[in-house]
Amino acid sequence: MMKKLVLNSALALALLVSVSSCRETEESNDNAADAVENSAENAAEATEGALESAGKAIDNAVNETKEAGEAVGEAVDSLDKQDDNK
Repeated sequence: MMKKLVLNSALALALLVSVSSCRETEESNDNAADAVENSAENAAEATEGALESAGKAIDNAVNETKEAGEAVGEAVDSLDKQDDNK
């Protein structure tokens, strides 16, 4: 009789531990999934800002290069006119 009581108590305790252990694992999985999702969202936002900045920098570089090319063209024209006047 005592043996059955001890074995049943041990079985009930093992069942309780396994059930609470599964709940903790499920909560941990949910927390990990939330953390991954938040990290992905943060990375997407940071990347979007970086790409926007890079695009603006490229546009500025193109404009500066175009202006420099025009200035070189004007300088060459000016030199040609000076040579023609001599």
